[in-house]
Amino acid sequence: YLYQDDTGYSFMDTETFEQITVPETMIDAPKFLKEGQEVMVSINGETELPMAVELPDKIVLMVTYSEPGMKGDTATKTLKPATVETGATVNVPLFVNEGETIRINAKTGEYVERVK
Repeated sequence: YLYQDDTGYSFMDTETFEQITVPETMIDAPKFLKEGQEVMVSINGETELPMAVELPDKIVLMVTYSEPGMKGDTATKTLKPATVETGATVNVPLFVNEGETIRINAKTGEYVERVK
């Protein structure tokens, strides 16, 4: 993934360096896309136009904002909202803090684990 502009999301083939722009409606979870992330772009063999963009099942992103947790918060399953580096909001356990890296299920948008 390269960038987003008014025409859509731009991607580059890592082998040929060709660029392609895809509308947001063809992307599984655009809110989790970050610059440099590898994705799978399905191309129609006849028209050579993009058909869909599939993100990896799990995505690693940094938490850019979250209310601070408290010591001992690892025992409960209570969740709080956190903003990740792409601007998306994800519900995370209370022990996850700003600046930490987390793994997210791209299909469901759910927190999976904290990445050390």
